[in-house]
Amino acid sequence: MSTAESTNGLPIGEAAPLFAALGDETRLRLLARLADRGPGSITDLCSGARVSRQSITKHLVVLEHAGLVRSRREGRERVCELAPGRLQEAHGYLDVISRQWDSALERLRFFVE
Repeated sequence: MSTAESTNGLPIGEAAPLFAALGDETRLRLLARLADRGPGSITDLCSGARVSRQSITKHLVVLEHAGLVRSRREGRERVCELAPGRLQEAHGYLDVISRQWDSALERLRFFVE
């Protein structure tokens, strides 16, 4: 399998939903909040947000489906927490892509000289 089909042993097709989930400002803010303050209820995550509770809930569902967030029921609330494993996978994908670009630029530099 080539690097176009696999990165660090992970199929590229699995990266698309991950990066799609990361490609939204509200979802990035939610992830940053969870990384900074730890697990929080949807009520906590909505405080200070510029969007509705319904919108936050939908964003959390996208993050959960992408494996970036886990949630559990605690009484009447749903508590969400960061799932760092998927962020490490995203970092791995970006490392491979960065090395590929570095290599391509080095070949171009060699060719130009």
